[in-house]
Amino acid sequence: MPQTPGPMLTLFLPCPGGVEEFLAGEVHGLTGLAGQDLLTLRGGVRVRGGWDVALRLNLHCRLAQRVLIELAQAPCRDEQDLYRLAFDVAWEDWFTPRQTFRVDVSAQASGLRSLNFAALRIKDALADRFRQRAGGVRPSVDTSAPNVRVQAHLTAERAQLYIDTSGQPLFKRGWRQDKGDAPLKETLAAAMLAACGWWQPAARRVSALPLYDPCCGSGTIVIEAAQLLLGLPAGSQRRFAFEQLRPFDAARWNAIKKEAAGACPASAGGQNDAETPGVRIFGSDVAHRMVDFAQRNAARAGVAAAVQLRGGDALQRLPPASQPGVILMNPPYGERIAAAGVAGAAAARTRGREAFQTGPLARHGANADADADAAGDEFFTRLAAHWKTHYAGWTAWVLTPDRKLPGRLRLKETRRVPLWNGPIECRLLRFDLVGR
Repeated sequence: MPQTPGPMLTLFLPCPGGVEEFLAGEVHGLTGLAGQDLLTLRGGVRVRGGWDVALRLNLHCRLAQRVLIELAQAPCRDEQDLYRLAFDVAWEDWFTPRQTFRVDVSAQASGLRSLNFAALRIKDALADRFRQRAGGVRPSVDTSAPNVRVQAHLTAERAQLYIDTSGQPLFKRGWRQDKGDAPLKETLAAAMLAACGWWQPAARRVSALPLYDPCCGSGTIVIEAAQLLLGLPAGSQRRFAFEQLRPFDAARWNAIKKEAAGACPASAGGQNDAETPGVRIFGSDVAHRMVDFAQRNAARAGVAAAVQLRGGDALQRLPPASQPGVILMNPPYGERIAAAGVAGAAAARTRGREAFQTGPLARHGANADADADAAGDEFFTRLAAHWKTHYAGWTAWVLTPDRKLPGRLRLKETRRVPLWNGPIECRLLRFDLVGR
């Protein structure tokens, strides 16, 4: 049955596989919702709440990809059923014919012949509805920068229609300008922080233990952790699609943002390290260029004073804090390892070549693969030895798609949490580090 703007909405927050329970905990912590008002589903959570809930989730949520409002759902056998479902939605209550829109369709075991044709039928229904209700005027399609995004999800028997309140995906926090190759998404970094237990989403608490990312790249993990520590809203530096929708109330939105800003503590607090008072979140990277990126990103994110970022090889840096803490990392693989630090240099000496200098590999094909594998084995062997020598008492969590990583490290994992990095199935592995 179609929904129009009102006191209660059905929201769907999609997320990667493996994150659903953490997301449900986060939504509960942010809204207090539970029971039938907060259902954990495959690929996301369903929430029953008012317009304010949708705004607050966009502002604060770190694990969801988007916040979608469900407008209608019904059995769907063919494209004509889909057209009728879309035509019955009161689109005119959500936006005007002067605005642009686009339609995206996803499916799971749907019997419809073409998702592109399904999107076209939804577009036609929406346009016909506006022509009928707005004196023959209809909104235009804009596939690159639309004012309004409509999403449909099709299964074998049903269709669901949503309007997107987020716009750009929520991992785009608004602070990242400097980045390296394939940076970790902020939503995945938040999922790693939840999965390792340093962040407890349902309780809205972070651990007092130091956190260290020895391969920090452009700073995603440490910045995400520092914003959590300081209570900074995830989306405070970006715009949202709901600002283009008719129910939007600018005064109410400003009040919600002001309330969030007022809830932020004045300082990082927590346990201090003697060398860096007030700081318990640390990052380092072998590439000083990436450290510069991370420092600039941290400044834009408002957390420069809450993190310590240094250059240095993960195989050489000593613990950044006086008490044992948590290592959380997304290590480099393949050619990125071959170009990184002393492991790459050692692999080059082993092969009698000079190809493992800092910078991209020059070779391709089988030799390059073999060299990258050798550098990878060298890196992880040395990393485990370094940890055993200097990081006894720490807990290391490593995100990897490599099921053989424990063997490369010659360590036994004590826990593994499935997480998806885009289309790549990964595991977050826990290693309890003890001395030699």
